[in-house]
Amino acid sequence: MREIVLINITGEDRPGLTAAITGVLAQGGVNILDIGQAVIHNTLSFGILVEIPGTEQGSVVLKDVLFTAYKLDQQVRFTPISEADYQHWVSGQGKSRHIVTLLTRRVTAEQLQRVSSITAKYGLNIDHIDRLSGRMPLDTPADQSKGCIEFSVRGEPADPVALRAEFLSVAQELNVDIAFQQDSVFRRNRRLAVFDMDSTLIEAEVIDELAKVAGVGEKVSEITERAMRGELDFRASFKERLALLKGLPESELAAIGASLRLTEGAETLFVELKRLGYKTAILSGGFSYFAKQLQAKLGIDYVFANELQIEDGKLTGVAIEPIVDAQRKADLLRQLAEQEGVSLEQTIAVGDGANDLPMLAIAGLGVAFRAKPLVKQSAKQAISTLGLDGVLYLLGYRDRDGQA
Repeated sequence: MREIVLINITGEDRPGLTAAITGVLAQGGVNILDIGQAVIHNTLSFGILVEIPGTEQGSVVLKDVLFTAYKLDQQVRFTPISEADYQHWVSGQGKSRHIVTLLTRRVTAEQLQRVSSITAKYGLNIDHIDRLSGRMPLDTPADQSKGCIEFSVRGEPADPVALRAEFLSVAQELNVDIAFQQDSVFRRNRRLAVFDMDSTLIEAEVIDELAKVAGVGEKVSEITERAMRGELDFRASFKERLALLKGLPESELAAIGASLRLTEGAETLFVELKRLGYKTAILSGGFSYFAKQLQAKLGIDYVFANELQIEDGKLTGVAIEPIVDAQRKADLLRQLAEQEGVSLEQTIAVGDGANDLPMLAIAGLGVAFRAKPLVKQSAKQAISTLGLDGVLYLLGYRDRDGQA
């Protein structure tokens, strides 16, 4: 009569251990039903679920496993599994799977406790927990730290809306980001990434910088803030702000462009996206003059932004159609996806303002980056604690996967 046994081995990790244990099992004609291994700080946790053909043979095999593990200074535990329990386990493999990603400057026990408690509350079972971020020295400054823990969970949440609401509430309370997404074939197979520019790729709203030089800074900034919060129609507010810039000398543009700072993590993100074969684009309600500078700096494939009309060396304050507004951003995303031969599920969209919401909604992965509350609540995912390269973690990317 066959036996099903779970073998757990723990101890100091060492080369050849897996080969030695599976060698013993091979001599006994054992079938492997499941296997998993993790190493934390050079300490091994190794599990093998085996099917042993006969009871008499089983006792010999397990005795040899125990002896081999002892020689390798490992601890072993054997747990018999009934066929009924095994079949119940097998029947669960068709259940939905999701990924919960915790992004933070420093990972704490409280963060993990809150996230795991919420997943359990909504009927989700954690199968795997992995650290995606690299090892950080203890004295790393807080603003330079990066922490990311990925939970692979099984099941369908009892109330997905309430689950997301709790994750958002905890994220705000603990100053972390918590992403919840389906673990589908598309998650690691995205091919097109599009980005807003102002306050996303760069740490400024360019129109506000232009307004400061033109002497209408406070007035334009107030309109910009209301538009980004979704309180004003973007198209109307854009025309209103641009009109206030009439007469600004074209010569001022170069100095403003030189002063713009890339957002934290932008260069790393684009290096890795390019290495992974992504096509990238800027879809911006800002200005092409500055977007093209970023294109050259970051190696971006496409740029769609608004043109500044200039006559006699000065801004006219008139918008050139078509204006890149919320709807046009979404339309451009669809157009680029079709052009590149990918589905919308294979696209990523990142932005911070209300005018980014339509494109965030249709992208396979829509990320509100350091966004206003309305945008953060409405988007599928949000990143506020880390830099732009935090987007890579949502793809399952590990820091050690990067270029050396």
